[in-house]
Amino acid sequence: MSVLNGKKILLGVSGGIAAYKTASLVRLFIKAGAHVQVIMTPASKDFVTPLTLATLSKNPVYSSFYNDDEQEAEWNNHVELGLWADIMLIAPATANTMSKMTNGNCDNLLIATYLSAKCPVYVAPAMDLDMYKHPSTLASFEALQQFGNTIIPAESGELASGLSGEGRMAEPENIIAFLEADLESKLPLKGKKILITAGPTYEAIDPVRFIGNHSSGKMGFDIAECAANLGAYVILVSGPTHCKTTHSNIQRIAVTSAQEMYDVCHEHYSTADVAIAAAAVADYKPKQVASQKIKKAASNFVIELEKTKDILLSLGEIKKNQFLIGFALETENEIENAKLKIQKKNLDLIVLNSLQDEGAGFQKATNKVTFIDKNFNIEPMELKSKEAVAEDILNKIKAYFHE
Repeated sequence: MSVLNGKKILLGVSGGIAAYKTASLVRLFIKAGAHVQVIMTPASKDFVTPLTLATLSKNPVYSSFYNDDEQEAEWNNHVELGLWADIMLIAPATANTMSKMTNGNCDNLLIATYLSAKCPVYVAPAMDLDMYKHPSTLASFEALQQFGNTIIPAESGELASGLSGEGRMAEPENIIAFLEADLESKLPLKGKKILITAGPTYEAIDPVRFIGNHSSGKMGFDIAECAANLGAYVILVSGPTHCKTTHSNIQRIAVTSAQEMYDVCHEHYSTADVAIAAAAVADYKPKQVASQKIKKAASNFVIELEKTKDILLSLGEIKKNQFLIGFALETENEIENAKLKIQKKNLDLIVLNSLQDEGAGFQKATNKVTFIDKNFNIEPMELKSKEAVAEDILNKIKAYFHE
């Protein structure tokens, strides 16, 4: 999945012949899962039609401060457009547009929106060879970069003038690749490996029966997606669940029993930077597993159980530099029991769930948690979607690595 997925892209199109390439650029953004809003300078409409870009972006295209309908005059709010965007890209950026950007010459909607934008701004220059090398253009490049903008270098090749050399706007595929690489390099958990357990474990009684629980695995899967979106490489060790992963940075390893989950966790733990034990691992398993289906004969049937290996405890015992997070689902004495678990299992953070809280627990889309760190600082949270809780957990991890 592209790092652009879900991003709100504000594409500014200025009046150069390379504007024709923006049709392909918008299509590639949409294919990557981005939301695209286009602003055109009046001159750019001589090279590509607003209808083309509106059709491809699935949004109206803006090019003036207000519409021309005297009956229903409406202001196109450049401030709202600038605040809406996660990323602003100006492509093509002509010498004229870049000069206006550097000097604040605000005579069109595109420049007004640029001056209002709070997001990262990328600039893809496009002009003829001599214009590209002119001292005034080089001064614009330098000023734009000093303002915090990022220049996407022009490419060499045949130019509209018939000359050949540097100045061609980067091809749409290369612009997308540049943005993806630049965004990925700035992700806060880039280079981190996170081990996550999720879902229930099933402990076999016979070939068709098992001891399990009602965990859906959603909490662990939401944490995995959130971590991957922040640049982490995720090992997701999951018990039986219908949940799916979509991010290419997630390696899902399916297991069934507590022993299998234990083995996989220990295989990957030594190279992990973070481990999050979100799975609902069975505490007990049948001491003897029947090789054939047990027949319904006696009126009473007794299964002798034995403890499963405590995965989280075992990881805490061999912890070196890992940031170790556990979950606790309690029904009574919640805070006291969670504090004991922090000490016993050598945790850095525990995420406490209480079955007394409405909206929390298994098979729910929401969760209400309390964070308790190793210093027993207690932070109760409101009822939230599990996706929002996952973001809160990842915020704790980001804070740990950026202290």
